[in-house]
Amino acid sequence: MNEREKGGVPDDALIRMTLAGDDGAFGELVERYKGRAFAVAVGIVGDGDDALDVVQDSFIKAYYKLKEFRFGSNFYTWFYRLLVNQAIDRWRKSARSAEVPFDESWLAEDSSPPDGFAYPRTPENLARDRELGDALQRAVDALPEYHRAVIVLREVDGMAYDEIAKVLGCSVGTVMSRLHYARGKLRETLKSHREG
Repeated sequence: MNEREKGGVPDDALIRMTLAGDDGAFGELVERYKGRAFAVAVGIVGDGDDALDVVQDSFIKAYYKLKEFRFGSNFYTWFYRLLVNQAIDRWRKSARSAEVPFDESWLAEDSSPPDGFAYPRTPENLARDRELGDALQRAVDALPEYHRAVIVLREVDGMAYDEIAKVLGCSVGTVMSRLHYARGKLRETLKSHREG
């Protein structure tokens, strides 16, 4: 098995191979980033089907814009900027704000809780988690688009502040400010949910 088959080829090499006519190399980039891209897209647009469309459109756009990629930059950051812009555009055009259904697989037995944390999987706990998940999704859906994007990139995708700044085309200070605002709004909503 060669290095490419093992998935050890750096992004820059895959980009060069794609530009040289090897479409399979771009397929490897898609495989490498499609899961994270979907998580970000669904967090912004709020609907799984729309998120799939956003991810597909973003990869197509990236493929055709690949000749504009500046080597020395990070493909991930460059691609996610396209993705976030595409997702925000889709979200703006959408007449609805669909919710992402709570997925019980998130509570599966193989997703172990932190050490020392006992959490019995009772029907009551599952129902409470479902309600909390729904409330959280509604709170994220209610955020203004750029606050929504920054919370998704940070909390869902785990991006660093400087990466988010590059993706959104703003300063790190702006990222921090938007994140602070978004977290505050989510806290308010969840506090109201707990009290209600």
